[in-house]
Parts: sequence; structure tokens; C-alpha cells
Amino acid sequence: MDEQARSHSHGHGHHSFDQGWVQWRSGPGLRLVLIALVAAAVATAGALWVLWPNGTGRDAAIAQATEFGLAAERLEAVVATVTDGPCSYSSAGDPQECRSISVIPASGPDAGAILFLGEFSLLQPGLTPDVSLGDQIIIGFEPATESYFYADRDRRLPLAALTALFALVVLALGRFRGLLALAAMAVTLAVLVGFVAPSVLDGNDPLLVSVVGASAIAFVALYLTHGFNPTTTVALAGTLGALVLTLAISWFFFEAANFTGLATEEGLTIPIVADGVNLSSLLLGGAIIGALGALDDVTVTQVATVSELAHRNPELSRRELVISGIRVGREHIASTVNTLLLAYAGASMPLLLLFAVTNQSLDIVANSELLAVEIVRTLCGSIGLVAAVPVTTALAAVIVAPRHSVERPDPAPTEPTSALTWADFAPDENPDL
Repeated sequence: MDEQARSHSHGHGHHSFDQGWVQWRSGPGLRLVLIALVAAAVATAGALWVLWPNGTGRDAAIAQATEFGLAAERLEAVVATVTDGPCSYSSAGDPQECRSISVIPASGPDAGAILFLGEFSLLQPGLTPDVSLGDQIIIGFEPATESYFYADRDRRLPLAALTALFALVVLALGRFRGLLALAAMAVTLAVLVGFVAPSVLDGNDPLLVSVVGASAIAFVALYLTHGFNPTTTVALAGTLGALVLTLAISWFFFEAANFTGLATEEGLTIPIVADGVNLSSLLLGGAIIGALGALDDVTVTQVATVSELAHRNPELSRRELVISGIRVGREHIASTVNTLLLAYAGASMPLLLLFAVTNQSLDIVANSELLAVEIVRTLCGSIGLVAAVPVTTALAAVIVAPRHSVERPDPAPTEPTSALTWADFAPDENPDL
């Protein structure tokens, strides 16, 4: 095989995102996308600098929570005794059974001493600690009253074991790519815990902070996981574009629904410990961050699909790549939208049970802010997911599709193609199996 033939073969067999940067330099539209991404990166970095928390708001919130008894110290302890018997306030006319628990704290001012946590009525089994001798638990210590109380079971060991198992599974399948994915998860947690929450407590607008945090997560997580290449850049462009659309739609409908943010226990507690936090803006910011994860999944999948199609069949035109990619994306969207609904519904199962016993109509139940917020989040996020498919697919097809005028100097004449219609994206009625 001569040099020209080898070059021609290489151009068709491996024309994919590994050569895509040439397309970014030669296409005016793609250059505009790249310029927009650079501008977004600069804006995100600048906003992080301006909005970076100094800790004063968090310190003030902690002091406020402590003053109202909402920030008691948590200590490890071991159950020393568990005794079920008559309550101290029981009487012959009103006999009642209680559970008495004593513990030995591992730290704190009374470390090593046996402490009595009080009595728990056995008439309310759901509210009575189900503990046994030697169990590891977490107790609370209130410095103002120097009193101790039962807080929770110590479940850190099974959580740590599950985390380790998850990491092993990811590493076993993903190897180095899995390690990068775990690093991206760590970055995401760092941004949420180290920037988003403290910055909101410092008095910054929750929506602005959430948008900046989501943008930073998208840039770092995508490039860290998938590498700095045209593939990731296309996915990032689709993600940010769909995120902007999701923000616009969510903003409109959150305002139209007039959410207060006071429908949950957390919403009622936040104004007590942190003055000036806009709860409705906080809800909207949470919706944007929640939509980001699903958008990443859809855009990366669409880019990978188009890239693989072009790699397996370099003869496919851009039109054919777009049609095939959107067909795959439509199936992905159908399952992802249902996944979002099930995720929100699963997290709200106790709430759904409470509404079920109210014997109210479905529209009245959906009108309650607790459920209406989840409905708006699901639907607005789903609209963003749907929009991400054609945008990302088209951009990926432009980059990976073979440029026939360069790679095939003497193409055979073809009939002019008609404009794309919705039927082009429909599945074949009689596919060859």
C-alpha cells in the first residue's frame, strides 16, 4: 500500500474526535462555541473569586443555632444498660411502660462515665430507640444545660464499608477512568460543601451561587473524568446550553408557582439560624444543581454515540449521524425522564402516604408546595434534558462527520437531500432483526 492510500485509509478509519480540533479551528460556528465556553470559564472563575465565602456567615449561623439549641455537640457512646419497665410517672390508675437507657460516652466532659439518657415511652415504638447492650450510638450534649440526649444510631461503619465497596466496583470496571470519576465526585462534594453552602450563608444570592457552583462542577468534573478533548468540549457545550435553558424555564415557573420555601422543616429552620436567606431562590438553585447530573449523563452519552457511529462507519454523512444520534437519544430521554420522576417519588414516599390518607383529589394534592416543587423540578429538568439531545448531537455530528470535499476528492454525484423532518427520527416500522 503506497503512502497516499495509507493516508486515505487512516483518514476514514479513525476520523473521530481525536482529529476534531481541526474542525474547531476551521468552522466559524464551532469557533463561536469555543469562544463562548472560554468566556463561560472565565466568568465562572471570576464569580468564584467574588463569591468565595469568608466564613463569617457560617460562624454567625452556628452561633445563632447554638443560641436556639439547634447545634448541640454530637458524641460517640456505647449503650451500657437497657431496661424496660414501669415509667417513673406511672401510677396504678394509669400504668405506663418505659425504656431506660444509660450510655458511656467516648469523649466530652464526662467521657468514660455512665450517663442516664432518660425514659422513652413504649407506647410510641417508632419514637423509642431500639438499642441493645453494647450498641454504638450517637448522643447529643447541650452545653447550656449540661444535659445529654439520644441523637441517633452510629451507622458510620456500614456507610464507610458501602463507600469502599462502591469505589472498588468503580475501579474494577473503570480502572483509571473510574479513578478519575471518583475524583470528580470528590470535587463535586468539595464545591457543594466548601463553596455553595458557606457562600449562601455569607448572604450571597442562592441562585447565583448555585449557577456558579453548577458551572464549576460541569467544567472540572467533565474534563477531569473524560479528559481535555473535543469529545468533552462538545458534551460541556451541550450541558451548559441545556442548563441555561433549564434555568430560564425553571425561573419562570418557580415565580409563577410562587413557592415560599417554607413547606419543609428545613425551610422553617433556616430563617432562624441564617438571616436574609431567600428560600425561594434557594429552591430554584437546588433545582439547577439537581438537573446538572442528568444533563451530564445525556450529553456525554450523545457525544459518545455519534463518535462511535462515525468511527464504525466513516461514510455516514452529518445528516445521517444526526438522525441516528437523536433516535438513540430519544430512547435515552424516555428512560431518564421516568428515572427523575421515580427518584423524586422515592424520596417522598412518607409524604405520599400522608397525602393518601387525606382523601383529597389528585390536583389538590399536587397543589401542595411540598409536591409542587418536585413536580416543577422534574418537568423543567426534563425539558432541559430533551433540548440537550438535538443540540449536543448536531454539534457532535458537525465535528466528527467526514468532510467529503477534503477526504474524497472525487465524490460520486448525489441527489440533493431534502430538509429533515420529524419522521426522519422515527424508528423503522419493520427493522431488520
